[in-house]
Amino acid sequence: MAKCEFCGKSTTFGHNVSFSMRATNRVFRPNLQKVSIMVNGRKVQKVLCAKCIRTMAKTA
Repeated sequence: MAKCEFCGKSTTFGHNVSFSMRATNRVFRPNLQKVSIMVNGRKVQKVLCAKCIRTMAKTA
């Protein structure tokens, strides 16, 4: 499933709005990446959004 394993960010829905103000449906997808991280001394592969990857890099 397209969901960040850390923060739970997933697909959201909205509208494209044209110049004539006509609204059509669109999808906002999170920037998900497969990353290997250390959890309790073990290397684990997780699917995280780019924002969570940046936050983890800052704190580590």
